[in-house]
Amino acid sequence: MVDVNWKEVVEEYKDDFIEDLFTLLKIDSTRDDEAATEEYPVGPGPVEALDAFLEIGQRDGFTTKNFDNWAGHIEYGEGDEILGVLGHVDVVPAGTGWDTDPFDPVIKDNKIYARGASDDKGPTMAAYYAMKIIKDLDLPVSKKIRVIIGTDEESGWGCMDHYLNVAETPDFGFSPDAYFPIINGEKGNTSVRLQFDGKNGDQAKLVSFQAGLRENMVPQDAVAIVEVENPEEVMEEFYAYLENESVSGDAGVEGNEVTFTLVGKAAHGSTPEHGVNAATHLARFLNAYNFGGDANSFLNVSANYLHENHDGKKLSIDHEDDLMGHLSSNFGIFNFKANEGGAIYANMRYPQGTDAENILNQFKHALKDEAVKVESTGSGKEPHYVPANDPLVETLLDVYERQTGLEAHEMVIGGGTYGRLLDRGVAYGAMFPDSQDTMHQANEFMAVDDLMRAMSIYTESIYELVK
Repeated sequence: MVDVNWKEVVEEYKDDFIEDLFTLLKIDSTRDDEAATEEYPVGPGPVEALDAFLEIGQRDGFTTKNFDNWAGHIEYGEGDEILGVLGHVDVVPAGTGWDTDPFDPVIKDNKIYARGASDDKGPTMAAYYAMKIIKDLDLPVSKKIRVIIGTDEESGWGCMDHYLNVAETPDFGFSPDAYFPIINGEKGNTSVRLQFDGKNGDQAKLVSFQAGLRENMVPQDAVAIVEVENPEEVMEEFYAYLENESVSGDAGVEGNEVTFTLVGKAAHGSTPEHGVNAATHLARFLNAYNFGGDANSFLNVSANYLHENHDGKKLSIDHEDDLMGHLSSNFGIFNFKANEGGAIYANMRYPQGTDAENILNQFKHALKDEAVKVESTGSGKEPHYVPANDPLVETLLDVYERQTGLEAHEMVIGGGTYGRLLDRGVAYGAMFPDSQDTMHQANEFMAVDDLMRAMSIYTESIYELVK
C-alpha cells in the first residue's frame, strides 16, 4: 500500500501548475468557423491551445498524439485497460462586461480570472498534473492513463466524434468539467430552431434584433433598431421599463430610428435560471408596440412563450423525473432583419421519460398559431446514467469523502460533459459545493485553492483506479 500525503505533494507543484495553466489561458481558443480550414477544423485558436498542451506533455516525458487537430491525448502507463480523463481547451466567446482582459490571466484575491479558468482549462490542467505526479513519484500502475483533450466541446463535439472514430475508446473514466462530489447522471440535450420571415406592419418597423453568442449561453446583451413615428416618446418609455426590471440599458435616437441596448446576465445554458436573458427582456418591452407581420410574431413568441420560461411550461415541454429532475430550457440566440427574416435557437436539457422528438412536437403544437417554422437542429444527446454501485463511482466518491470530510453522493446535471461518451463515464469536479460557478459568464474565475484541492483529489483517484 502506498502512503502518500496527497495534499502536501500537490502543493509542491503549485507554481509550475499555475505557469502552465497561464500558458493555455493566454490563448483565445474560441471556435472560429470563419477561419476554419481542413487543417484547422474549428479555427486556429483551439488548435493552438491543443498544441500548447501537447507540448507540455512532451516536455514532461509523456507519449502524446495529435489527431488531425481535432483532439489529442497525453498517455502514461501500460496495461490492457485505459482510464480516460476527458477535458477540453476550447472556450465560449468572452462576451462583454469583463473587468480584465479575458485572455490575459490575472490572480486577484487568490482567484485566477480568465476565460477558461474554470471551463475547462484549469480543471483539465489539474487532472494532467495528477497524472504527472503519479509518474514523478514512480507509483506502480496496471492500466493506461490517457488525458484526452478536445477542441470543440462548447459547440458540436466534433472533436470527440473524430477521436473516438480513430483512437481506442477508454474503458472507463471521468471528465473534470463539472462538480464534486460526482456527476454520474446527465440529462439529454436537444436544440430547436424557430424561423421567421421578415415582414413588418405599417405602423412601426423592427429593423433588426440581435442577441446571444451560443445556444448554451444565456444572452447577456441584446440590441434592437426600430423605426417609429414617435422615437423620443418610445425612448423615454424604454427608460421607464428599465427602472422596474433587473436589467440595464441605453437608447439613442437618429431620425425616426431608435437603437436599444439592453444588458442582462450571462449564465450556462443548463442553468438558465442563474442568468437574466437580455433578449426576452428587450422583446417583452418592444412587444407592447404594433410592429405587425413576422416582426410581431418574433417579438410575441420571445415575450410570451420564452421570457422567464426556464422549465418550459409556457411551451408545454416541461417534464420531471424522480432521478434526473426537471427539464430546463434556454433561449440562446436571437436574430431578425427586416425583409430577410430571423431565427431563435432554443436548447433543452431533459430528463428520462421524454425525448427530442416529443419536445419538438410539443414546441410545434404550442406555437401552431404563430407565424413561425419550428424544426430540430439535428444535434442532441440522450440521457446518460452510471449506477451509484459501479466501482468507478464508488471509488471516486470514497476519495472525495476521504479528502474533504464532506458527504459524498450521486448527482444529475443538465450540463453535458464528455463523461457521457463512455458507457462507464462520469464527470468529477472541479467545482466544489462551496465554489462560485462563473462558467460562461463575464469575469470567469477559478479559486487557486479549489484547483489545488481538485488536483489532490484527482491524483489519489486516478491512482486508486489504475494501481
